[in-house]
Amino acid sequence: MGLLQEYELLRKIAMFADIEPGKLKLLAFMSERVAFDAGKALCRQGDPADAAYLILEGEADIIVDTPTGPITVATLGANDIVGEMAILCDVPRTATVQAKERLVVLRIAKDSFMRMVREFPNMAVSIMRELAHRLELTNNQLRTATSEVRRLQAANGHSGAAAAE
Repeated sequence: MGLLQEYELLRKIAMFADIEPGKLKLLAFMSERVAFDAGKALCRQGDPADAAYLILEGEADIIVDTPTGPITVATLGANDIVGEMAILCDVPRTATVQAKERLVVLRIAKDSFMRMVREFPNMAVSIMRELAHRLELTNNQLRTATSEVRRLQAANGHSGAAAAE
């Protein structure tokens, strides 16, 4: 895949859509195409955030370590971007991203990504929309899980106070 194809892929992503072509071509040039075999991690929970990844081919699982073991919270595919939250918040990775199958990504270094965010306010707005959408999905999942816990507690004859002890 050449620079022109990578530019065309970036242009189709909502958060990059309003960036002028010359700047987007520069971003494509500064990015690195990387392949991962099934089971390989792009990044691990707790690692420093050094890049975002645009998935070109394949699927990746988003895995969160919990006290009871790892949980797959999402699966992402072509044209999804992952890793931008840790870059934006300047925090360690909040999840492990692992190739579910052979995966090809465009690795966008933190400095390049942040420069685009600063130079293009529309990109920042697109990112905020995506993050708000993810927060809404997480809130819905939390609501569903909380309801299920309450239902199970009621079915087992436990009150919420007794379960908390």
